[in-house]
Formats: sequence, C-alpha cells, structure tokens
Amino acid sequence: MLPLRDHNPSSTTPFVTWGLIALNVVIFLSYLPLFDDPRMLMRFFQEWGVVPARLSAGEGWPALVTSQFLHGGWLHLAGNMLFLWIFGDNMEEEWGHGRFLIFYLFCGAVAAVLQYAASPMSTVPMVGASGAIAGVLGGYLLLFPRARVDVLFFFIIFLRIIPLPAWAMLGVWFGLQVVGGVFSPADQGGVAYWAHAGGFAAGLVLTLPLWVTRGGPAFWRRTLGAPPHPEARYRYVRSNVPRVPRRRTGPEDRRQRGPWGPRG
Repeated sequence: MLPLRDHNPSSTTPFVTWGLIALNVVIFLSYLPLFDDPRMLMRFFQEWGVVPARLSAGEGWPALVTSQFLHGGWLHLAGNMLFLWIFGDNMEEEWGHGRFLIFYLFCGAVAAVLQYAASPMSTVPMVGASGAIAGVLGGYLLLFPRARVDVLFFFIIFLRIIPLPAWAMLGVWFGLQVVGGVFSPADQGGVAYWAHAGGFAAGLVLTLPLWVTRGGPAFWRRTLGAPPHPEARYRYVRSNVPRVPRRRTGPEDRRQRGPWGPRG
C-alpha cells in the first residue's frame, strides 16, 4: 500500500514540513556523487549515520540527528518525503511550526535509540528520515484516526486507488513494522523496522498531551476524527453513484421525441 494524499490538507502554510523536504533533497544531492564510489559512501554513512557499535563505545551521538537527513538512494528519499508531505502539514498545523520541528527531531532520535537497543554492537550504519516521519504518523493516528487517505493498492497485477480511514492504513503500516522487526535480524542491514516502530510509538505518546488539551474524546466528536477544516475536492475520486451510459440518438428517436420531448 502506498499513500497518495489525504483529503484534509492543512489550512495554514506548512513552512517546516516544506523546509524539511527541501533540506533532505539538497543534502542528498550534495553527496550523490559518492554513490559512484561505494567505499567512500560507506565511510560517509559511518561518519554521519547512526552506527550502534560507536554509540556503545560512547561516540557518534550527534548522528542521532544528522542521520535523519541522509538517505540510501532515490527510492528511499522519495518514499520518505511522500509520507512527510502527506501527513506532516496537519501535524505542523496542530503543533505550531517551532514545536513541530522539535517533535519531529525528537521522534527521529528516539527511533534511532530503539534500533540501537535492538542490536547495540552492529557496525551497519543507519540513515534515513523514516524514524522521525514514523513519529508524525503516530501523532496523526491519534489526532485524526478517521481522516481519509487515498492509498494505491497493488498486488501482482491488481492495481487500484482506495480511500481508507487513517486508522486502517496506519494501523496496518505499524503492524508490518513490528512483524518485520520480530522476524528480521537487526544487525544485518536492510529496513530499520524497530526504528519505525519506535518512532511511531514516540509520536503517539508525545502527542497525547496535545490531544488531551484539545479535549481528548471530545476533540474526536467535534472534528469527527479528521482535521478540523473542509475536505478537499479531488478529481478522479471513486464514486458510489452508478453511471448511466448515454444513448446515441438516431433519426427515429428524434422523430418520436418531437421538439419538446417524447410523444405520448
């Protein structure tokens, strides 16, 4: 499942979300030439990414932040920025610009620490904004569980865009991270499942006080579990109203209808 958009874009300009996306892209482009030299790229990631063995030795703690702006390829970058673009604006609107930035970076740091705890002697560097973005997803689930999200669902040759409530889409996503973390060795690279799960949990817990100040369950009743402003109108959204095919009118039909409609 790949989210494409939500139905309630923010009513304010998400300067921090846009800035984070721009910063991630610019930083990725700055070291893009290193992909032609895998040894230099690995040295770069070991210096600025989170290496659990270095943390165990008391080194490299600033990487808890710097690693959040590094990515291992175009698809890694594009996927993370898509999630941030869809879900970040509403969270930024609720938190406010400055507090949202702190929330984002803190969730990313907590995510990295949990991945470190899963394999504290690993020498594989961890990079990516997905832990911080997972925190955004956790907070979004708490505040807007019934927001509609258009999801591209594909299975072999089956391809369809389906609108889902946020609780369903994000709940499945979180479940997949936990399952992946249980069945995938944390010290052999690949997807940092525990970072995703940890960031998600951190975002949900950190958003609890905000949700309570908004009224808790009363906030859900007041907003119907979606961002509190009108739903956007998109083209090409599936409708439940059946289409009636237009019938071509021939000469005989026109003679029967007459100038003012069908003849009785």
